[in-house]
Amino acid sequence: MSRNLLLVALSMFMWGIGESIFLYFQPIYLEEMGATPLQIGAILSILGILLALAHIPAGYLSDRVGSRPLLWLSWTVGMLATWIMALARTLPLFVGGYLLYNLTAFVMAPLNSYATAARGRLSVGHAITLISASYNAGAILGPLLGGQIGEGLGLRSIYLVSACLFVLSTIVIYLIEAQPLETPCSRQASLRLTLQRPFILFLGVVFIANLAMYLPQPLSQNFLQNERLLNLKQIGELGSMASLGIVALNLLLGQLETRPGFILGQAATVVFALALWQGRGLGWYRLGYFFLGGYRAARSLAAAHTRTLVPPAAMGLAYGVNETVGAGAIILAPLLAGWVYQRNPEEVYPLSLGLMLVSIIISIIFSPKSHSHDKLSANPTHSEVE
Repeated sequence: MSRNLLLVALSMFMWGIGESIFLYFQPIYLEEMGATPLQIGAILSILGILLALAHIPAGYLSDRVGSRPLLWLSWTVGMLATWIMALARTLPLFVGGYLLYNLTAFVMAPLNSYATAARGRLSVGHAITLISASYNAGAILGPLLGGQIGEGLGLRSIYLVSACLFVLSTIVIYLIEAQPLETPCSRQASLRLTLQRPFILFLGVVFIANLAMYLPQPLSQNFLQNERLLNLKQIGELGSMASLGIVALNLLLGQLETRPGFILGQAATVVFALALWQGRGLGWYRLGYFFLGGYRAARSLAAAHTRTLVPPAAMGLAYGVNETVGAGAIILAPLLAGWVYQRNPEEVYPLSLGLMLVSIIISIIFSPKSHSHDKLSANPTHSEVE
């Protein structure tokens, strides 16, 4: 692993601890501050709209000016937004900080671009899943800490702890070096190739898969607390189990070709919805949250597979388009989940299972095979530097 990829992994590890301290308790804290399930779903859908607007420009800029400045910007804004959430006393101010924080997810396209360029001898899929695994290795600890702190000091205090950890993570990310860029001439020619049929077809597959996999997630913590009577410590433990599953499934599926790994990640997420719907007891929920790691692995491998369908000079733009399509699913899924949850909380899970089975079939039939762009040199040459 190169020095730069190691620094990114270390920063992601620390960010994973900090974010996961509050991430799994976010819907509960919003409810505690007065938000209804439908309002929570609407807030999460607004986040999806912001992300849909941000990913493509971020991907385009990473091709034009380099990915490092965008990584620096995202880390800095995310840190400041967390301080806003930590200090907020009212729901509107907290939601404002939350929206600002989630807007920084535009970094996914530049982050994937940076990891691809800094991967050394690793494959693209291995590099991207490794970064995801680094984040989630930290996220194993966060929910446990969040549950303990939330039970003892209240949920508001967990945001202060997260904000302090983000300061350290931001310092580390500022140590990374610039990565080389493709030539402008090469890039312009590549933009036309991005519109080829295999790439467009796969974007449709990605949208359906993300919608199906995300649908059971937004209100599951509320479901476990209100319907299954779990406490915050137990929910925090499940969050850690989810992160453990993400690490394990990223490292396992990252060794495979991107297309079958993407499909198997979806299959793993089926276990999550089934366990929460039919399972009774913490053991079943632990199993379900472990296999929820398939969702993150599938998203990472979808990005890696996207990379195999376009030329190197359009890498950032392709990653951005892929993330925007995924964000489109995040716009719809929470609203649908909130509406179904208010009618009957359990109905979310059989609906999700049906959609996921359809998604897997569609992915098997319509996911295009990798093009020659997948066969990249371990040490590609470029003619520009950020």
